[in-house]
Amino acid sequence: MPARRALVVRGGWEGHSPTETTDLFLPFLERSGFEVRVEESGEVYADADLMTATDLVLQCVTMSEISRGATDGLRAAVANGTGLAGWHGGIADSYRGSSDYLQLIGGQFAAHPSKDPSVATGGPSDNFLPHMIEITDLGRGHEITSGIGDIRLETEQYWVLTDGLNDVLATTTHPAQAHHPWHRAITTPAVWTRQWGRGRVFVATPGHSVDVLQNEQIRTVIERGLLWASRTESE
Repeated sequence: MPARRALVVRGGWEGHSPTETTDLFLPFLERSGFEVRVEESGEVYADADLMTATDLVLQCVTMSEISRGATDGLRAAVANGTGLAGWHGGIADSYRGSSDYLQLIGGQFAAHPSKDPSVATGGPSDNFLPHMIEITDLGRGHEITSGIGDIRLETEQYWVLTDGLNDVLATTTHPAQAHHPWHRAITTPAVWTRQWGRGRVFVATPGHSVDVLQNEQIRTVIERGLLWASRTESE
């Protein structure tokens, strides 16, 4: 049986350690029977022959820009069965200028609320809040999150803008606090899947840094999500 083909696309803002974080999952993909190719730019999506032969795209590209040809290539590939998966800003805060990309993903990073200014130090950890990732009723029965209990983290807590096409497997709730301008708690998706034509999209918002991705529960969810999204699982 021919090996499945995974394309790892990484780059963008270095604060999310795109090389180090994706490297965590390369051995898993290889053990799972994937032939892995790594690219440093999303412009590879414009290569129609390559994308047709790709069963899974693992993307970790925070912010950055993407051409019309690459956007169209990615959307067409997923619609034709190529899986797309990723975590945190590498998928939910990519290519902010492309509404077509945002529609494909089904969720866009809006904020990661910060600590009270009275205890802030001016460093990245000001955005690290203790919070829970809570598995939904749908998630308890889904192969990606089945058997995974609620996950306690202290890292960036993503607030994402989403639409109703997503199947939400886990959520997180942002409380209303005196130093924030919102006036009631808001619950937003933290793990979701999305059907796009014949393809599958998987997104997990936790994953700011290597240590978060090494959390056993988070890593298990992402590994399962990669396999779930792959073409051979979806067809």
